[in-house]
Amino acid sequence: MGGLPALWAVPKEAVEDRVIFSVHGGGGVSGSIYTHRKLFAHLAKAAGARALLVEYRQQSYPVPLDDVTTAYRWLLDQGVDPRRTAFIGDSIGGNLAISTMLRARDSGLPLPAALMLISPWVDLTVSNETFESNRENEEFFYKEVVSYLASAYLAGASPTEASVSPLYADLSGLPPMYIQVGGHETLLGESLEFEQKARKAGVDVRLDEFPEQLHTFQMGAGNSPESDEAIRRLAEWVRPRLTTPVAR
Repeated sequence: MGGLPALWAVPKEAVEDRVIFSVHGGGGVSGSIYTHRKLFAHLAKAAGARALLVEYRQQSYPVPLDDVTTAYRWLLDQGVDPRRTAFIGDSIGGNLAISTMLRARDSGLPLPAALMLISPWVDLTVSNETFESNRENEEFFYKEVVSYLASAYLAGASPTEASVSPLYADLSGLPPMYIQVGGHETLLGESLEFEQKARKAGVDVRLDEFPEQLHTFQMGAGNSPESDEAIRRLAEWVRPRLTTPVAR
């Protein structure tokens, strides 16, 4: 896509004109279209759509955001109807999905029909209180680790810049949004804050908190009942939004 690697996950009997534009996480230092193809393919199968997995260069801001924006422009250039397209992203992929939408909105590009966020990393100030209150539940994403990842991604940019931390952005005009977050993860607090900010901006938003689950637990799809339930909810939420285009 515009010179970037990509991967189609096409379930049997998928409706060809329904696309889930999928942005993987990994803290900006790991993850790929291959590590996440199972996660997004499970969702595509449940939703009856194709998933397009987007690769981006794992460099400091703004390179990843530029790459995902390029990929979205490419998709539109193929004649895919944005009203039959949904975005999904996990962790930093959620950040990039939101930030790409904000760029599209501000540059006059058509927006997709829906946005799904899995444990989105939306606040690179790494200051939410759940980094401490959920610390004992966490296995990896301690405040020190996330602060290091944030520093590497920012490379001198302000952590409160809207295109870096969507929590500080104007979210008005964004499409319906569904957030899933684990009750035990350290990024829980910023998801809760983001939901409230989106709601105040007039966005149709839903948030489901899954008790005792950790960051991006949906990666266990096919092996974990909690993960399978999360995928089922995502699919049920997004399917009607891809089926019936809404005039803008």
